[in-house]
Amino acid sequence: MSVAEEIRERLAVLQPSRLEIIDESALHAGHAGSKGGGGHYLMTIVSPMFAGIGTIKRHRLVYDALGALMKHEIHAVSMTTLSPEEM
Repeated sequence: MSVAEEIRERLAVLQPSRLEIIDESALHAGHAGSKGGGGHYLMTIVSPMFAGIGTIKRHRLVYDALGALMKHEIHAVSMTTLSPEEM
């Protein structure tokens, strides 16, 4: 299973109505963080679980869902988190 597929599987707990994952790792080849094997990802996540909560809490939900992936497989993630009402 690719890292992007594992990200998608783990983020399913957030019940996303939209989930886009772009692997930007190739753009960071040679970067100090990429030497350890961790990838760089750009994500857009739309979830009803984000309704009524701020950005920091939304990001915490995502990081919690990603869990151990953040220690090795993911070096950096840039995310846009929206509730369906914000679309």
